[in-house]
Amino acid sequence: MRITHSLLLAVSLSLAASASASAQSAYPDRPIKIVVPYSAGGIVDSIARLLGERLSSKYGQPVLVENRTGAAGAIGMSYTASAPPDGYTLMVASPALAVLPILRESAKWSVEHDFRSIEGIGIVPNVLVVHPSVPAKTMAEFIELAKKSDSPITYATTGPGSSNHLSGESLVQDAGIQLTEVAYKGQTDALTDLLSGRVQMMALTSALALSYIKEGKLRPLAVTTGKRSMATPELPTVAESAQLPDYAVGTWFGLVAQKKMPDAIVEQLSKDVAEMLAMPEVIARFDTLGMELDPMGPAEFDEYMLAEHAKWSRIMKQAGLSVR
Repeated sequence: MRITHSLLLAVSLSLAASASASAQSAYPDRPIKIVVPYSAGGIVDSIARLLGERLSSKYGQPVLVENRTGAAGAIGMSYTASAPPDGYTLMVASPALAVLPILRESAKWSVEHDFRSIEGIGIVPNVLVVHPSVPAKTMAEFIELAKKSDSPITYATTGPGSSNHLSGESLVQDAGIQLTEVAYKGQTDALTDLLSGRVQMMALTSALALSYIKEGKLRPLAVTTGKRSMATPELPTVAESAQLPDYAVGTWFGLVAQKKMPDAIVEQLSKDVAEMLAMPEVIARFDTLGMELDPMGPAEFDEYMLAEHAKWSRIMKQAGLSVR
């Protein structure tokens, strides 16, 4: 019996497709790694460990958190962008993924071409707080004070592209005021100077700000997100208080992977992570981090990250910040 070339080709293609489908249906069959581009103990690390714990329990495979630190997160992000797209290297993303390519020459990746979303998780609102010596009790009063001040009001950041820097620079541009950024190597040093009055304002996560607000050491003006925070519902947004409708800054988080990861694995992970985010015990854990959950599917979160990149590209260009 003669076996034609066409028949052999058809059989080969069928076997290859079957093997591929079988491999994907068996996912995961070995340990998964979640990359954290920052040191252990921070919020990105906490998110990764919570997700890893849940995914490990569901899949019966170890899910390991790997902290790849350095260059403000660029090292871990570059590592993930070049990882095999097999579903075994994931990463917890934050605004730095969209911002660093604008500011750092070492950030060679593109949000659009090198990463794909698995699931958007949520956002941590910032609260704009001032030292009690600042004679402003509302955002509108603060802006009026900044306009009249002989020398620019100072605000603390943990460096270009950080959430406190983005919050301050957005305020400068939207309100048409002058503020002087004072950049610190870390949040501890920045907070020390803020509490002593050496700098006057800073954007802090609501979870961090609340204890100092309750003790009267800092005065809250507004939250930076587009809607009020569940942790501080009495505080207006900057948009409300200062009549700046376009102002919205928050520290968002999500799970991403290398761009070419197969659709079937993305869909599986997205579904499983979304189910976890609906669990009461997981919601309670995220609440302790100050996280306001806002799950987004892969397509929606991809679109959101691209919009963030475009927004901050525009703002950084207007601020005169160049790649370094």
